[in-house]
Formats: sequence, C-alpha cells, structure tokens
Amino acid sequence: MADLTLSGKNALITGATGGIGKVTARELARQGARVTVVGRDPVRTRATVDELRLATGNHQIEGLLADLGVQSQVRALATRFQARHEHLDILVNNAGALHAERGETPEGIEQTWAVNHLGYFLLTTELLSLLTRSPGARIVNVASEAHRAGTMNWGDLEGRRGYHGFRAYAQSKLANILFTRELARRLRPFGVSANAVHPGVVASGFGKNNRGMTGLLWTVLSPFARTQEQGARTSVYVASSPAVDGLTGRYFARERVAQPAPFALDDAAALRLWQVSEEMIQTR
Repeated sequence: MADLTLSGKNALITGATGGIGKVTARELARQGARVTVVGRDPVRTRATVDELRLATGNHQIEGLLADLGVQSQVRALATRFQARHEHLDILVNNAGALHAERGETPEGIEQTWAVNHLGYFLLTTELLSLLTRSPGARIVNVASEAHRAGTMNWGDLEGRRGYHGFRAYAQSKLANILFTRELARRLRPFGVSANAVHPGVVASGFGKNNRGMTGLLWTVLSPFARTQEQGARTSVYVASSPAVDGLTGRYFARERVAQPAPFALDDAAALRLWQVSEEMIQTR
C-alpha cells in the first residue's frame, strides 16, 4: 500500500463480492481505508475478504452479510456496522439486480425495486448518524445510463399491473439519481456529499442469464463492455479524489460530471420519491 490517502477512514461497499464492487473495495483498501465488504453468501464474502487482504496488504478489511433486498437484513447490517465503528466516511451503494421475470422479496416488494432503490435508501438512512459524524463523508450511488429509458410509474412502482425487466431496472436507476439529489440537499448542512455514477456497460456477467429482451440486450452490448477495472474507476474517483471535494448532487460518468436526463433533475419528483420510500420502509 503505497498510497495511504484514506488512512483512518471507514468505507462500506455493498455488492462487493464480485464485479465493480469488489474492484472498488480493492482500490479503496489500497489507499489505506478500513473497508467493509457486504455480500449475501458467507463463503464468497469470506473468500473476498481474504483475497483483498492478500492483494492490497491491508488487513483492515472485514465482511458483513446481508441481502440488500430484505429490509430486516439491511437494518441488521446497519446495526452491526454501527456496533463496530464510530463513523462512516465512504458509503458506496453498489448492489444491483436485473430480473427478466417479476418476483417479490419475503417482505412482498418487487425484487428489482427492493434491491436497486429501497436497499440504497434504507441502508443510507440507517447510517446517517455515522455519516454526519464525518464532515466530508461521501455517498456514492451506482446508477446507470439506463435511467434515460426510465419513468417513475407512481401508480405502480412495483410493476404489479404489468412487468418488464428492463423497464423495472431503468426506473430503479432513475430513482437512484432522484434519491441522490434529494439526499444531497438534505445533507448539505452537514458537509456530507452524495453523488451518482454510471460505471458503463461492464463485463461482469450482470444480467447475462436473463431471458427474452433483457438477455438479448446483454448479448448485443457485451462485446462493447468495459472491464471491471474500468467500470470501477468512476466509483473510486467519486469516493476518494480530492477533485470531487465540494461537489454534491451530481451525476458522474467516466470520471467526469455528466448531464443526466432532464427528468432526473426534477426536484419535486425527488422529494416525492423520498416520501414514498419512507412509507415503503415503514409499512413493510
């Protein structure tokens, strides 16, 4: 570890046992951060911790288990992290899902919406007390250019009256950006930033086992995919670069501020999403 610019900082990364999440965890660990990787599978999570310790020489890496689509597990994750750490400096909401067929979590929530949006929302709000103890703390929400194909179907956010896998995914990625904007507004007085990132189409296998048009989309785009290392660069940049100091509520792609779709800048929709999300995590 030659670069210890993140020494003394705590970082939590979800979806960190593979793909860009694992690369993000590795690069933050290389900069000296105390890194917590979150995964669903205990064997894979333990193996990831061992692999990252060996690759980085940083032994301040731990693993915690949670399915980000299950609210009881997200709350338990936050409780365990709070018991071990007094502050949180970097939160990377990276876990994601794309399902060709509609399914529900044990709590009765459509699974794409549960993981891709409510998981981000609930974990972040549960950890706000630790984030606000760290002036300059950063929240990175992994979104996607797929948001440009999304709309907020306020009357049927969970696709109960007609489900399409990519449409559900695009809506969740639009929600990531709207959530980021409202979160940034609320956290500005505390000096905590929140930004969304687009990693690009990444050769991680994400979504490739889906059938129908969702699987076809992966087949068409995969030859043009970026490597996992390339895909993680923007997350790492926004999480750690001094060049991002003071920037909040922004959307980044290829390590630069980018312009999202106009409807992703709708602050009234962002506030409405926050209110709806609060109801969904309180009533399930």
